[in-house]
Amino acid sequence: MWIWIVSLFTTRYRLTVSYNNTWGDSDDKEYIVRKFYNRKEKYLRFKTSDGDIVEIRGADGLNHRIEAL
Repeated sequence: MWIWIVSLFTTRYRLTVSYNNTWGDSDDKEYIVRKFYNRKEKYLRFKTSDGDIVEIRGADGLNHRIEAL
């Protein structure tokens, strides 16, 4: 019950990362993010809803979308 109460006050995000300029390809990845640690033009570091810490780097910049759930 405690986890349910805390979840009412936390915001989750849907992060979609495309590794090229075309959205909807097979190379797109989607994550449910609990917390962002770093958000820069060429670097993302965040914690997923499963508790994993993920780092994504792109030499030419990252194409990403962030939506609040």
